[in-house]
Amino acid sequence: MAMCYRAIRRFVVRIERSEMRGRVLLAALPVRNSLSLSSGRPEAGPGVSPRATCCALKKCDADGNAGAKTWGGALVRAVITGGLILLLTATLATAEPLTIKIGYVGRAEKKATISLLDYPPDNDGVAGARLALEDNNTTGKFLNQHFLLEEVRVRDGTDPGHVVLQLADRGISFFIVDLPADMLLRAAEAGRGRGLVFFNAGAIDDRLREKDCRADVIHTAPTRSMLADGLAQYLVFKRWLRWLLVVGSHETDKLFADALRRAAGRFGAKIVEQRVFEDTGGARRTDSGLVQIQRQIPLFTQGATAYDMLVAADESDVFASYLPYRTRDPRPVAGSAGLIPKSWDAAHDQWGANQLQNRFMQLFSRRMTALDMQAWSAARMIGEAAARVASGDAQTILAYLRGPDFGLAAFKGQKLTLRDWNLQLRQPILLADGRTIVSVSPQEGFLHQFSELDTLGIDRPETKCRLK
Repeated sequence: MAMCYRAIRRFVVRIERSEMRGRVLLAALPVRNSLSLSSGRPEAGPGVSPRATCCALKKCDADGNAGAKTWGGALVRAVITGGLILLLTATLATAEPLTIKIGYVGRAEKKATISLLDYPPDNDGVAGARLALEDNNTTGKFLNQHFLLEEVRVRDGTDPGHVVLQLADRGISFFIVDLPADMLLRAAEAGRGRGLVFFNAGAIDDRLREKDCRADVIHTAPTRSMLADGLAQYLVFKRWLRWLLVVGSHETDKLFADALRRAAGRFGAKIVEQRVFEDTGGARRTDSGLVQIQRQIPLFTQGATAYDMLVAADESDVFASYLPYRTRDPRPVAGSAGLIPKSWDAAHDQWGANQLQNRFMQLFSRRMTALDMQAWSAARMIGEAAARVASGDAQTILAYLRGPDFGLAAFKGQKLTLRDWNLQLRQPILLADGRTIVSVSPQEGFLHQFSELDTLGIDRPETKCRLK
């Protein structure tokens, strides 16, 4: 590489010397009484004294030669730039590409859903990572970098740490993970001594960013508190302040309900009543299960204290989708059904998102999900950092991602950055109704001294995270 730069320097010196010789020859040429079309200099004809010619040339230098010098300088710079590009491209073409390997570790089991339309596809998540690798490799062609992705699915009861170590033995240092919180922690603990970096693309548990936070785990999935805050801001903005909170009987439902209660108290809404919907085990898509739940909903919601909005916490997808149009009183539904807070939605088409949606559709013949986007963000973070630091070293890339210079363009209207206190990716929250994007939080008027995105989720003064 040093030889390239020395060769370019010698080339520049020759160009500069040639330009000086050209100017001397121009001054020595016989001139006629006309105006040069190429230089704009006044030219003296026969009988004009050398003194007059010299004066004319000096006047031209004073009046017009600045433009010629500027043009000449621009030409030199253009030639130098072209030489640099050609020489550096030739050098990179002869070097071995830097290969950066990424592992995708996802869950094998799929969550049951009420609607067939919500059933996750086989490549949910990993498809987003593969799309991001196309972007990484497009840039990598110019930087002599190449990205590879290896996918592994883990079943419940399988040790994810063993899977991670097997992939690490094959030279993989970056892991995009879609696993429950406890399995993610076991995977990260197994890789602690290997200098591995993990990207949590699936688990939304706040504890992973709080008491169980780790210095080697970056979170591209939003937290429950971020989702709840994004929804609450909009409902408060609309002045729908009285909420009937309906909570499922599963543990994840209760965690989402906790986030919704926190959001209500934080932004000025009021939960006027809370009810629990018990999962009795009725099938989601059989006639008996459907009829049973449909009959239950009006009875379940009747007699409630006056409310503006029914807010459902049903991450288990047992009952929430049956709430719209079936409640005893005509009220809108939000939370796990109706108006749903998400990191991404197939209807999102603002800020260039339509281009990303179309590319995804062309590659995979389906719409992009929130998990796809969270995995895409993780893979693009790796590619962006590798391009900036010109390295594939995991700790070097991690240091850049944690630093002030990192920012990710993710088709959400503003640059996404990492919270340095818990390594959570700051991001807007989309509010979708299944057909369109109703709004995007943070909402207007919810201010923050550093970033309005920090009005979503647990802020620095509240955090219990101590990265280790």
